Amino acid sequence: MTQKELLYVEDAICHEQIIIKVLVDALEQLEDEKLKVYMENQKKTHEKMEKKLKKLLEGIKNE
Repeated sequence: MTQKELLYVEDAICHEQIIIKVLVDALEQLEDEKLKVYMENQKKTHEKMEKKLKKLLEGIKNE
């Protein structure tokens, strides 16, 4: 993987972490149960993406 691609992956991880933080903050303030369920699902989706991106980085470091 090129340095540029590596930086892109690291940047994508940071973006996912920011999105997760925003979702967590929003979840703490929401009262509508349907909206909470939707936001929780979004949080899980972004946590999965963050995990996949971190696995990708780990695979690169082990090469």
